[in-house]
This record gives sequence, structure tokens and C-alpha cells, in this order.
Amino acid sequence: MYHMKTVTVRDLRYDFPNVERILRGGEPVEITKRGEVIAMLSPKTKSEAGYEPGTAPLPDFMGRLREIFGDRVLPTTGAELIRESRDRF
Repeated sequence: MYHMKTVTVRDLRYDFPNVERILRGGEPVEITKRGEVIAMLSPKTKSEAGYEPGTAPLPDFMGRLREIFGDRVLPTTGAELIRESRDRF
């Protein structure tokens, strides 16, 4: 007889590597909270999930910063602001 793995919300939050290992093994997982099933996670293959690892390009963060701030140089750096706030006390 087939038994679905069951984990609690706490397990999901604090021991996710174990839950991930179960899913990578191809088994579905029931998520319970206070003894009641509230969700079910089922594994999918990469083609079913619609993605291939490493195919999504990283955003151009520096380009975004240039769009927002241009070539403007701020008068004080974040490190200087932190140092000043620490010296106040």
C-alpha cells in the first residue's frame, strides 16, 4: 500500500532540506498544521515545471542604478552615514 509522506509546517520552515530530498525522490508530500492537512506538494520534472536551470538571465542591476541615478555621485556614502550614526552615542 502506498503512503504519502507527511510533514508539518514547522518541518517545512525549519527542515526544508529534508522536504526537498523527499520531493527530489519523486514522492508527493502532505503539509499538516495542527494535525490537519492544509496543502500537498508534488514533484515535477524540469520540463513540466517549464524551466531549465541556469537559463534565466540575471537582471542588469548596474544598468538599473544608472537609469535611476545617472552619473550622479552622492555626497556621502552609506558607510559614512553608519559611522556618523554610531559616533552619536
